[in-house]
Amino acid sequence: MDAQLHPQDDAAGGEPAGADLPTGIVVGVDGSEHGRCALAWAAQEAQRRRRPLHVVTAYSVPLFAASGLDGGYATFDDTVIRDGAEAVLREAIEQLGDVEGLEVTSSVESGDAAGVLLEFSRAAELLVFGSRGRGGFVGRLLGSVSSALPAHAHCTTVTVPLRFAERIGGVIEDRHVREEQSKEGPVHVEDVVAVGVDGSDQARVAVLVAAEEAMMRGVPLRVVCAVPQFSGSLAWVPAPVDREQLFQDIRAQLKAGTAWLQSHFPDLEVQTSLLDGAPVDVLVDVSHTVDLLVLGTRGRGGFTGMLLGSTTDGVLHHAKGPVMVVPDSADERLADRASFGPMLAP
Repeated sequence: MDAQLHPQDDAAGGEPAGADLPTGIVVGVDGSEHGRCALAWAAQEAQRRRRPLHVVTAYSVPLFAASGLDGGYATFDDTVIRDGAEAVLREAIEQLGDVEGLEVTSSVESGDAAGVLLEFSRAAELLVFGSRGRGGFVGRLLGSVSSALPAHAHCTTVTVPLRFAERIGGVIEDRHVREEQSKEGPVHVEDVVAVGVDGSDQARVAVLVAAEEAMMRGVPLRVVCAVPQFSGSLAWVPAPVDREQLFQDIRAQLKAGTAWLQSHFPDLEVQTSLLDGAPVDVLVDVSHTVDLLVLGTRGRGGFTGMLLGSTTDGVLHHAKGPVMVVPDSADERLADRASFGPMLAP
């Protein structure tokens, strides 16, 4: 493993040092248990994809209002903060150990953590981070901006919850997570990649990425569609819904979508799952029992979808396994979808 430290000495700037941004897989760490779990997942993914891994941490230098009459600002020496960030990075590199064939680089960056990762996402293939942290780097990322990062990143992102650590042989120290797991009991995790769909183009892009992930892992792909309960008493639902007919229509669309997907991935085993329930609840439950859950950044909203807009945000905050969020993008493979059968009206 080729590991290098590249501290950023410009305490005033928020952009990564140098003109070149890291490619491959970028993972954010902060020294927390959540960050270590994300690092372990990212390292496995880098090996699977045979891509370089870049480990990054970030720190911000506080500004304090000066007490002088000039009304300006005063800063303090950031050496202690930077030294702490570099120690976090060294610990992360030590955690990785010596993995044959894994190319690892690393950097300490000054500036807002979310801003640093968003900038890195311009060149990265995949951006990985934990579900929350102790404050600072991951804490800023997945506190108030937990939904903003996947929504605005230029590349695909993966959020790794702490409870995933045990799937890869780790030990969970967090008392709250251990208590939740003890209440749930043993969970059987299937070797399956799942993807949430709602008939939107954004969901179809996510399906294509999920299919690539399933092929890379050599596992089946499960296409999941959740149908929430609706009542005619709601002002925006004009009449009671014939749920039996609705389910028949969706099954026809899923069948056509499966045929389209397998035209592009003929060797992929595709399963479909049409479930009755609120999309967030359904997908959180799915995340508990599959290897990876894939979602788009947004979907239809309103009656027909409600799956991949605010739902993605809800799933990210409660998921029990890694969640991959695919940004909206153009894909030439979408052009022939209509020729395979029923589609939801745009």
